[in-house]
Amino acid sequence: MSVTIYDIAREANVGIGTVSRVLNNSANVTSQTRERVITIARRLNYQPHAFAQALARKRSNTLSAIIPFFTNYFFIEVLQGVQETLTSLGYDLIIHGVNSQDQVEEYLQRSMRKGRVDGTLLFSLELPEIYAQEILERKTPLVLVDTFHPKFDSIRVDNTMGAKIATEHLLSLGHKSIGMINANLKSSPAKERLSSFRLTMSEHGISISDDLIMNSPDAKNDGFSRESGYHSMKEFLARGTALPTALFVSSDIQAIGVLAALRESGIRVPEDVSIVSFDDVELAKNFDLTTMSQPMFKMGVLAVKKMLERIENPNAPVTSVDFKPTLVIRASCGANKKYVFHQQ
Repeated sequence: MSVTIYDIAREANVGIGTVSRVLNNSANVTSQTRERVITIARRLNYQPHAFAQALARKRSNTLSAIIPFFTNYFFIEVLQGVQETLTSLGYDLIIHGVNSQDQVEEYLQRSMRKGRVDGTLLFSLELPEIYAQEILERKTPLVLVDTFHPKFDSIRVDNTMGAKIATEHLLSLGHKSIGMINANLKSSPAKERLSSFRLTMSEHGISISDDLIMNSPDAKNDGFSRESGYHSMKEFLARGTALPTALFVSSDIQAIGVLAALRESGIRVPEDVSIVSFDDVELAKNFDLTTMSQPMFKMGVLAVKKMLERIENPNAPVTSVDFKPTLVIRASCGANKKYVFHQQ
């Protein structure tokens, strides 16, 4: 694998923006730092490729991001990683918020117009197959974030593994009656988390009734919202189905809505029902949510790195990075508390 500016920055203990300025002969670098970066670049046998010569090659120095919505905390934190990295490199970012598949296709078409942007990041949306081949033929740099296509670079969290860990954590606390408050099944993460939840319960010899699963019908934010969690929990309670002793909720922001609905009904967390959610957004700690943490900011940084590598070398092999989420235990699951549920 070829050496990149990230390798040089790590060795020199400087930011990638500093390395970029040295390689582009900018005056805004101290002589000591410049000498250290150049020495390390030579030792690593760094070949500047296209990125270090971007300005000379008349690039736009602009990337576009196609994203389904703006109000989801997951995307806010990922985009912070994207934006901070691009700013340090002198790149601009154009964000396209979409509400329909037609808009996805429109913005993909725009991204293929030569000279408009240097590359496109596609977030949490399925890449229409009709465009995949054209993008490949035109060698338009495209990186997928929180979604997957075998012919393009992708960065995502392992939703299957995350849901399995969350479910097994609840099982380890003695819960056998576990329900799920899920997002809209049009979302790939929602589908993957539900499938893994069902499979994990089955592997432990527990069958799941459909009455214990609530998939959000809300198309807004793909159901990943406080309102969706609140209304799903209210509808769940209105069914008259016996309340399970634990719930796996497909995102932290939904879980906050679930907590509000339970509180209104006089149901205590975790004394009456334990909760584990997903994401570990900044708000999760404020609500003492046990959750599956995914490195959102790091995903944004890596998305930019992959994009610049793809711009440098359009013919490089396709790579797929799957981050493994980790369990963060807080009060909502009741772990190590006297009210941990044990069903005989």
